[in-house]
Amino acid sequence: MPFTYDYPRPALTVDAVIFRKINQELEVLLIQRKNYPFEGMWALPGGFVDMDETVEDAVVRELYEETGLKIEKLEQLHTFSALGRDPRGRTVSVTFFGIIGGQSSQVQGGDDAMDAKWFKMNQIPHLAFDHIEAVNMALKQIN
Repeated sequence: MPFTYDYPRPALTVDAVIFRKINQELEVLLIQRKNYPFEGMWALPGGFVDMDETVEDAVVRELYEETGLKIEKLEQLHTFSALGRDPRGRTVSVTFFGIIGGQSSQVQGGDDAMDAKWFKMNQIPHLAFDHIEAVNMALKQIN
């Protein structure tokens, strides 16, 4: 049965704020976007929720597809729903966060990510969307 509604509806995405600690220094995982919007810019790993998955499953899948990092349990941080946060249209993002140790934290860009890399907190580049707000909010949660 097709989905038909008399009102517009937003797209639903997920994002992951993943920190790691190396020698007492905190780093955050970012991906370099391959596609519009913000092509070539750094952003949090994430993407659209499929019709047959939960947001919890979607964030685990997107994190793995874009970085190769497999984390099964992440904590929900916040739902970002500001108007105009995504130039593609009305998009709501459920954002999750987690912190890992340095072991098993090798990453590489995959799927729609050109690259994936760990950044020291004082070297975070300008981020796409409202992702710096998510990083700062997650940082408060782990401190």
